[in-house]
Amino acid sequence: MQSKTIFLDRDGVINKEKNYLSSIDDFEFISGVFDACTHFQSLGYTLIIITNQSGIGRGYYSDNDYQKITTWMLKEFKKNHIKIMDIIYCPHSPNVECECRKPKSGMFLFAKDKYDIDMKKSWSIGDKETDIVASQNSGIINTIIVRSGHPIDEINTGAKFIIDSIRDSNQIIRE
Repeated sequence: MQSKTIFLDRDGVINKEKNYLSSIDDFEFISGVFDACTHFQSLGYTLIIITNQSGIGRGYYSDNDYQKITTWMLKEFKKNHIKIMDIIYCPHSPNVECECRKPKSGMFLFAKDKYDIDMKKSWSIGDKETDIVASQNSGIINTIIVRSGHPIDEINTGAKFIIDSIRDSNQIIRE
């Protein structure tokens, strides 16, 4: 049986946007993220984080630095009784031709195949138009863009919903 999933971008959705976050000391969870994720789980959604991490490819921080932050972040989710099924990331800089870097949909399609996900019943929450485009190109029609990360063009966004923060997603995702 196919699962339904909430795909979450990391920077700007889960944590406050910091250019090229490379240290746990600089990591700040966005208010309400744990409540929102608990709500999603209560509705039967699995949670997967999909994130571009071009700071690795640009040499601003190492893959090991990224893994340390990820391990710490997952422990914080676990302390709050939230299970993150997977974190899929693209370490490439924008000048590398890869299929994983958003706005391409490679990371979403990888997750879909690995976990047998029903994309039409799933949601994606991001803070950039590239998150929305990648989601839609992978078959996700339920998309939310948040104002808590990068500036967005609210008139021309392809997102189905625009909200201030992930904490407001509970009003939209209800089944």
